[in-house]
Amino acid sequence: MTKLISNIIALIALTFTTTIIQAQIKTLDEFENKNGWNFIKSDGVNLNLTNEKGLTGNAIRFDYDFTKGTGYGGIQKLFPIDLPDNYEFTFYVKAESPANNFEIKFIDSTGNNVWWVNNRNYDFPTEWKKITIKKRHISFAWGPTTDQHLKRIDRIEFTISSFVGGKGTIWLDDLKFEPLPAETQSYPKPSIETTSSTKNHLAYLILDNSNETYWQSNNVKDQQIIIDFKTRREFGGLQINWLKNYHAKAFDIFLSMDAKNWDKVYTVQSNQSNISFIRLPEAEAKYLKINITENSTANGVGISEIKFLDTKNSSTKNDFLIYNAKNTLAGNYPRYFSEQASYWTITGVNNDVKEALINEDGMVEVDKALFSIEPMIKMGDSLYNWSNVKTIQSLGTSEDKRDFNFVPTVTWNCNDLKFVTGITATGEANKNSKLDIRYSFKNLTNQSKNFEFYLLIRPYQVNPYYQFLNLAGGVGKVKSIKEEGNFISVDDKVILPQKKYDSFGASTFDEGNIVDFIRKGKMPPNKSAVDQSSLANGVIKYSLHLNPEESSEFYVIVPFYNKNSSNEKLETINVADEFTKSTEFWKSKVEHIKFNLPESANRIVNTYKSNLAYILVNRDIVGIQPGSRSYERSWIRDGALTSSALLKSGIVTEVKDFIDWYTANQYENGKVPCVVDHRGPDPVPENDSHGEMIYLIREYFNFTHDTTFLKSKNSNVLMAVDYIESMVAQRSTDSYKNGNDSLRAFYGLMPESISHEGYSAKPMHSYWDDFFTLKGLKDATEIQRILGETSNYERVKKIRDTFSENLYNSLQLAMKLRRINYIPGCVELGDFDATSTTIALTPCNELKNLPKPQVYNTFDKYYDFFKNRRDNKINWVNYTPYENRLIGSFIMLDQPERAHELIQFFLNDQRPQGWNHWAEVVWKDYRTPRYIGDMPHTWVGSDFINAIRSMFVYENESDQSLVLGSALYQDWIDATEGMSVQNLPTYYGEISYSIKKDIDKYHFSISGNVKIPANGIKIKNFNGSKLPKRVTVNGNEIKDFNEKEISIKELPAIVLISY
Repeated sequence: MTKLISNIIALIALTFTTTIIQAQIKTLDEFENKNGWNFIKSDGVNLNLTNEKGLTGNAIRFDYDFTKGTGYGGIQKLFPIDLPDNYEFTFYVKAESPANNFEIKFIDSTGNNVWWVNNRNYDFPTEWKKITIKKRHISFAWGPTTDQHLKRIDRIEFTISSFVGGKGTIWLDDLKFEPLPAETQSYPKPSIETTSSTKNHLAYLILDNSNETYWQSNNVKDQQIIIDFKTRREFGGLQINWLKNYHAKAFDIFLSMDAKNWDKVYTVQSNQSNISFIRLPEAEAKYLKINITENSTANGVGISEIKFLDTKNSSTKNDFLIYNAKNTLAGNYPRYFSEQASYWTITGVNNDVKEALINEDGMVEVDKALFSIEPMIKMGDSLYNWSNVKTIQSLGTSEDKRDFNFVPTVTWNCNDLKFVTGITATGEANKNSKLDIRYSFKNLTNQSKNFEFYLLIRPYQVNPYYQFLNLAGGVGKVKSIKEEGNFISVDDKVILPQKKYDSFGASTFDEGNIVDFIRKGKMPPNKSAVDQSSLANGVIKYSLHLNPEESSEFYVIVPFYNKNSSNEKLETINVADEFTKSTEFWKSKVEHIKFNLPESANRIVNTYKSNLAYILVNRDIVGIQPGSRSYERSWIRDGALTSSALLKSGIVTEVKDFIDWYTANQYENGKVPCVVDHRGPDPVPENDSHGEMIYLIREYFNFTHDTTFLKSKNSNVLMAVDYIESMVAQRSTDSYKNGNDSLRAFYGLMPESISHEGYSAKPMHSYWDDFFTLKGLKDATEIQRILGETSNYERVKKIRDTFSENLYNSLQLAMKLRRINYIPGCVELGDFDATSTTIALTPCNELKNLPKPQVYNTFDKYYDFFKNRRDNKINWVNYTPYENRLIGSFIMLDQPERAHELIQFFLNDQRPQGWNHWAEVVWKDYRTPRYIGDMPHTWVGSDFINAIRSMFVYENESDQSLVLGSALYQDWIDATEGMSVQNLPTYYGEISYSIKKDIDKYHFSISGNVKIPANGIKIKNFNGSKLPKRVTVNGNEIKDFNEKEISIKELPAIVLISY
């Protein structure tokens, strides 16, 4: 009886278990009602959930409205499922919606680990469409788990996240789950039949895995090939290797499960190539048929081999093109499709939302996610492209490396022909700006040269396929391309060559790779092409002649706007003059500070100037952004520190505009959005943002002393303080105050967030957030004092002091609990992260208050790690050049030698060297094709600017002094010609100084319109921190010096330092 009861209980448990296995219930939800579905949404998103008539019975309908332009909203329901080895989910969807992101998420029981299918910029179907999600389509999104294999889910979520914003309606019906047989690559050998064959060239040779053998038909026009897979199989497409000169010109491909009912899945109308790549994503069939309807010759058709692509080779167009690149000659596709990292830089007009890219090989992307213009040169039988030329990258052609230019340039040497591609952007921002491309040639020999120059117009971005954030890189789009008079029309763009070309040809993807035409000395026969897959190509050909040592150049113009504007006017523009004017403009923007330094400083100074220009190019209208593709958004974090770099370099108006725009996006409750873009403020909480906005407002005042502007922003400051106070209150309850040490370590801090990159998997109580909060509260207090707001001053001062006390108590407890002797990155982990901790030194100015010796241990520990990585004594894969900040840390710590070592290391990792910038990530292997953030990443660039500026001058707020020359190189101060820096902006006014060595003395002359701070001006770490024998200021001997610093209390000052 007991056994019977046990069996009954087991049967009941099995019946009601939420675990779904094969042969049990497969319908998860028919959406007859909305029971169990809950809203998941961010601030500023309105949702409504109802039932309506669906495909069968009812469907679920949810309406969304991104009221502030950004955010996410969706529905979520419990579906605990133990997943088998292979499976699929299916559902039906239709919508009335703009092209936002459509995310299907699978979440584990913790709620912290998320897997998803993320359909970016999704073109929603307006009629019911069945969606199939197979196991292989699901990828890990985020979460702290170390096992990223999806084995069990707890919830399913359908979410719309903003890509373009707006509002819309989504209908869902008939959600099902089905276990599947395990995926396999082992299939029976297929059989094959053809309409005809010639002797010794039979049908089976198509599938014998040999290109040496081939099938050939008789000369009958229409031929049919039928392949029997012997089983139902999945594949991603076909590679058809045609017999040379016997390719099919037109053919159709059909699939079937029974050899009776056939579905046409692909049509080729004008193949011109000996190899055809056919993309059939997620194809599934038992039979495949090829109907050949037109041959290239009257002698029939031949195939040496047909290969079936794996499903992963065609999941995306990028996957498909990577496969193609592997199976064609090098150079037929851009470098990155050969799975080699490709680096690039940018050009654009200050304030413009449009930027063009040029990669290290000279390929130019004319606008975001569209197409590129790629040069190739044919000289005799040799075709030169990225795969067989040596390249040099630079920012101009000036022979004087001290003369800064801002013209991104790539130089090839092709058999003693020097070929240079340079780009700039000119015109009025956001109205009539345009991309100007200069192509220059020089014959380096004493013999004439004849060659063909080709400009390939292809639907490939410079931004590589492995760049995925915000915008998918790799394949772009060209649906239509045609010649119209003297210019080329490419969808909504025009290309205007100022030099008349010899010929133009266009082709669809299926006609063959355009590089193969060029290799054969041919041009595509058409003057226009329309490709439904948006993979049309075009090529411009020039036949050129250069006499011995002769040079030649011409220009191509691509307007960013107004395709239908007067092209005739553009054809008459003197583009050479525009290049000159552009160069002069950028010089005027970035050369407020005059650096007169020895040649050894060129790399540092040009990197400083280059990154100022890159910052301004990356700006969109007034939004300061760290990038122009993956990071084309404005974070207050990046924007505040980048604005500081601009202010320190004499660039002011752009910062004021940024503050005005960003503060207008502050939420009504005082919350400062972490990021803002063209859609509006992002609601994701990142708890450093509030302090950073306040810091930025005060920093602008520090350099401008604009009290009127400061007063106009004080309401934003006080709102942010109130919001900080409300956030801190969440961690100021009795449970935190009176709990154990683990809980008390959180007391009085900002709540956890993902502001710090290392905590994106799971939010943490980050000291990065807390130090920026403290900085914001300190600056808010000072702002009230400046404005004479007595009551607000006392209130904010109390909040500041309480927060500071709690922060330092937390640090002590966190270090005690984790038994560490350095400053941790967050409370929970006790993690070592000096790149984060560095902001406590600058801009937060807390060195004086940080616990000792732990703060010194932190940077000693980093330096040891740095040396071991630099010297390859440890294994490493990648790092982020945010570490540039640590240059400034070592300067603040009076360790200039360490700062110099870091400078050299990070400069060496600029890729490529000649463009003076960094991406967000540096991979140890130069050619690793992995995500690098954006390039140039101008928050990284501004970190370098801020650090380098501190070599020459910085404000020591803790002792109210102005520090000069704290990390000057010895060869600079010892240079025969001397050194000087002029017009350095500071909190106290602009300062200039020069240094000239005279045997055993240094003449250190200081001038400027500077209000001397309370503790004067200090020359630090001068001459290797040697103790001077004697110091005079304006002829009067002083005693206020030691080996580390010399104090100056008057200006102008001629300081004579004797050793």
